[in-house]
Amino acid sequence: MISENDKYQRKELELKALLEITQAINENQSEGVLCNIFKFTCLVHLNIKSLILYVLQDEGFEKKISHGVKGRVPDLIPNNQIKDEKKSGQLLLELDSEFSFEELETYLPVYHKDRLLAILFLKRKEESEELDLDFTQALSNILVVALENKRFARRQLQQEVLNREVAIASQVQQMLLPNNLPDTDEIKATVTYFPHSKVGGDYYDFIRQSEDVVYFCVADVSGKGISAALLMSNFQAALRTLLRSDANLETIVHQLNYTLFENTKGERFITFFLGKFNFRTRKLEYVNAGHNPPVLCRENEMSVELLEAGTTILGAFEELPFLEIGEREIPSSFSLHLYTDGLTETMDVMENEYGEERLSDFVSGHICMHPTDFHQEFLKELKEFSGEVPLRDDLTLFSLRFF
Repeated sequence: MISENDKYQRKELELKALLEITQAINENQSEGVLCNIFKFTCLVHLNIKSLILYVLQDEGFEKKISHGVKGRVPDLIPNNQIKDEKKSGQLLLELDSEFSFEELETYLPVYHKDRLLAILFLKRKEESEELDLDFTQALSNILVVALENKRFARRQLQQEVLNREVAIASQVQQMLLPNNLPDTDEIKATVTYFPHSKVGGDYYDFIRQSEDVVYFCVADVSGKGISAALLMSNFQAALRTLLRSDANLETIVHQLNYTLFENTKGERFITFFLGKFNFRTRKLEYVNAGHNPPVLCRENEMSVELLEAGTTILGAFEELPFLEIGEREIPSSFSLHLYTDGLTETMDVMENEYGEERLSDFVSGHICMHPTDFHQEFLKELKEFSGEVPLRDDLTLFSLRFF
């Protein structure tokens, strides 16, 4: 039978242990320090010989503390291998045959607001001596909630860092896009760009190389987010460097493909359309690298044509398997509508895609309008089609009219 003096000494030790761990928490000590204090208290001040503490993480319960256990126990218990029956006070573990907790005597589940946060397995030093389960449970709760708060704080910090990175990437991406598009007597251009998130994977550009020659393009990089924005920024820098060198379209596309493949080792790719127009010769040259075919409409013929000549997507192969340069001589006014697959893959409430056929039909009914008027009418059409269904990808529509 335990004497009153022994009870007093035990309570004094318990209070010291609580004071030590709460002081460490207030001082924002590391997880390792908190776990060591907890382990030391259990082994020295309590009647505990062996223990394992599993703490909830995203993928399951991770082993945080282990002492005095000889058998094989898992480092992680997946969530689907634990059935928590709180009403009956039981935890059912479905472990692989190589693992066992048989050498441990009992366990204590640790809850916070009815959520299982941890499991403490333990064994007494002396079976004849009592184990103060209430104090052990209280101490476990304090530790586990502190660890959970630290995990939450880390997530908040990581999210803040990610938000800053996304904001920077978004600013960088906006700098890649042209600030002003031409609106002159010889060429007018308008763009509609809806990124799916703060950082999109679409890119469009307009470059005036000389008084007679202009380049224009649209591209869509595989993937989303910061990595896509960085890849697109490298792509834009390479493209503009090549355009300043006055290289022909064939050389430009081969070099872009080579640079992209070297940077990504074939794991990322870009669909790309590049056009070149010479106002003096009235010659249009273009390359379609696996991109949605732009729609060309000639004012004098009142007809539409899809520009498909080119090659495959860039970055998938070290050497492009084929390449065709498209050429058209267009003496009179014409319009071009470049776009990304986010436009044609826009869904309605019945999960039907808008599609290239609907786009071609719309263009056929709106031949050679001013690009701004065309976009206003088209966005009405697209809104009527999609209703309240949100976009699933970046959407870019880049329209140019040449006189």
